Amino acid sequence: MTGAPSGLSRRRFALALPASLLAAGCAAPHRGTGRPGDPIVLTLLSHYASGELKAALQGPVDEWNATHDRVKVRTKAVEFNDLLTTFMVRQAAGQGADILQPYCLWNGQLVRAGVLRPAPPEDAAEITRGYSAAAVGSASVGGQVYGYPTEAQTYALYYNKRLLREAGIAHPPCTWRELEDTAYRTTRRDRYGNTLVQGFGLSTYDDSTTVGQTLALLNAAGGTFVSEDGRRTAIDSPAGRAVLDLEHRLVSRGASEPGVNVYKAFQSGQVAMVISAGWWTGSLKSQMGEAYQEVAVAPVPVPELGDQRATLATGFMLGVNASSQHPREAWEFLRWLNTDRVGVGKGATVTRMSALQVSVGSLTGRADDMRTLLGKGGDPNLRPFLDALGYAVPEPNVPGAQQAKSLLRKNVEALWTGQQSVEESLRTIRRQVDQEVSRSW
Repeated sequence: MTGAPSGLSRRRFALALPASLLAAGCAAPHRGTGRPGDPIVLTLLSHYASGELKAALQGPVDEWNATHDRVKVRTKAVEFNDLLTTFMVRQAAGQGADILQPYCLWNGQLVRAGVLRPAPPEDAAEITRGYSAAAVGSASVGGQVYGYPTEAQTYALYYNKRLLREAGIAHPPCTWRELEDTAYRTTRRDRYGNTLVQGFGLSTYDDSTTVGQTLALLNAAGGTFVSEDGRRTAIDSPAGRAVLDLEHRLVSRGASEPGVNVYKAFQSGQVAMVISAGWWTGSLKSQMGEAYQEVAVAPVPVPELGDQRATLATGFMLGVNASSQHPREAWEFLRWLNTDRVGVGKGATVTRMSALQVSVGSLTGRADDMRTLLGKGGDPNLRPFLDALGYAVPEPNVPGAQQAKSLLRKNVEALWTGQQSVEESLRTIRRQVDQEVSRSW
C-alpha cells in the first residue's frame, strides 16, 4: 500500500509528558498462572517496528505484563508497507496474531476476508460514546464497530503568513475563489520564468499529497469518493468535477508544480499553501526553527461562503482477530489500553493510548484527551485539526478501498501532469474504480 497517513517518525509535538507515562511498567513481568503451568500469551501485530513507535507501544505493554499474571501480551511488528500482506498471509496460514492494528482503509477488506472480529456490545458502546464520529466511522464497516481507534488524522490548510503578507493578503482563504486568488497572487517567478514560490502545493510525492488533498477538497464540496453502499465511485459528480477543475486550473496557470516534493518546499518557504494532515505540524515545528512562527493553519476552504465545513479523516485502530482463541482476554487488554485513565498532572487524566499517541506526535479521536494533553499553552496550529474531528469525513474503507485509492492517485496525477483532461480523468476513475469496488471479494 502506498501512503497511509505515513511518516510517524516525522511527527513530533513539543510536549513534555510525565516521564512515568513514557517509561511506565519497565519492570520484568511476573510469572503467571492463567492455565496450569503458563499464562495465556496474546500476540499483537502492528507496524510499530522501530524507534520511538516501538518504544511507545512497549511501555504500556510492559506495564500490563508487570501487573497481570493470567494474561500476557507479546508485540510483533513489520514495516507498514508489509502490514496488510502480513495480515492476509498469516491468516491464510493459520498464524494470525490475536490483536491487529490495521490502517482503517483496509477494514472492509479484512472484514470480508474474515480476519476481524466485531467488537463486543460493551466495547462498541464505549467506542461510539468516547470517540469522534470520524474515528468511529473509520473503525466501523457496515455500521458495525470492529476496534478501538488509535491514531486519528484530519486535514486542514497550512499556509505561510509571510508569503501571504508580502502578496498583500491579510487572512487565509475561506472559499475556493479566495484560494485561487491567493494562490495566483503568492506565486513568484524569476526573470527566466522559473518558479520561486508555488501558490498552492499540489504534489505527486505520496498519497497524502495527492489523494489526501483531493479527498479533503471533495469532502469540503459535499462530495464523496465512493457511494454509500460501497459498490461504485461517486467522484464523477458536480462536486468531483469542481475539485478536478480547480486542481487543473492551479496547475495549468502555474500556481502548482506537482513534481516538487511539497514537504521540503513548504518548509523552505517555496510554497504558500498546502492541504495536509495534522501529523505534519510537529515535523514542521522541529525542522523550521524560527521560521515556524510564520506557519499557520486554517480549515479547508469551502466552495462558497456559508457552505458547511467538511474535510478528510484517516486513522488506525486496534481490533481482535476472528481466529483468536482468546478473544475475551484480547478485548480485556484493549479496554485497559484504550479506556482506563492515567494521571497527567493537576488532577487531569487521559487514556493510555492517547498518551502514547501524543508522545510520538500524533492524535487520537478522543478530543477531550487531546485538549488535556496539548493544554491551553499548546501550539495553536493544532486547534484546527482538533476542531475538524467534529466534522471530518472518514476515508472510505469498502473491501476494494486500497486499490481504489491507488487508482484515484494514478488518474489525479495523470491530470496534473497533462496526460489526461478533467473529463478523461473522471471517466477513467469511474470505470476503473467501479470495476474494483463492485467485484466479488
